[in-house]
Amino acid sequence: MKISQEHEILITNLYLSKQYDAQRLLNELADRSWKLGSIDSLLKRIRKTGTNTMSGNQRQTAFVA
Repeated sequence: MKISQEHEILITNLYLSKQYDAQRLLNELADRSWKLGSIDSLLKRIRKTGTNTMSGNQRQTAFVA
């Protein structure tokens, strides 16, 4: 299931403020049907850029890959 913008903000806040990792996020938000890989890729983007949003160039290359 795709992670909505609202949930991306929630995940970003939990990751940055409480240092939750992907597995902890899945456990805490178990009622969602997210995959571990989806959360991992979001956390990777947050670590790389410091935010959960993609710039125009990142957005274009994400769809090409």
